[in-house]
Amino acid sequence: MRRIVTTPSASKAVLVDSSGWVECLVAGPRARDFQPHLQNESALVVPTLVIYEVYKKLRRAPVTVLADLFLSTAYRCQIVPCDSAIAIAAADASLRHHLAMADAIIYATSQISQAQLVTADPAFKGLPGVTLI
Repeated sequence: MRRIVTTPSASKAVLVDSSGWVECLVAGPRARDFQPHLQNESALVVPTLVIYEVYKKLRRAPVTVLADLFLSTAYRCQIVPCDSAIAIAAADASLRHHLAMADAIIYATSQISQAQLVTADPAFKGLPGVTLI
């Protein structure tokens, strides 16, 4: 049984990071853990960085239909571009929590969007507003 650790936020919005999208689309071992968080498209926040990472990973596969499936789903969600406010918040989060650039952008986007971040990345362990799968 997988352990899911949540540092709750008051938000109903959800940001599933790239690993969660890929797990579900390729039916990976953690797909069942991520699936419930991807059910409500109207509550999903999708940073443009997640679109880049997931699309790139899925396009590498011999069959690219999963990349198209991902895009068709992501476009029905709230897409959040990386603007200057997110960039500044990401730099601060990176310094404060020792996050890599991409992780800091994802985390800052979740915080600015008031979305619960759902991830399997241990770099986010213990951070407010994160559900670690």
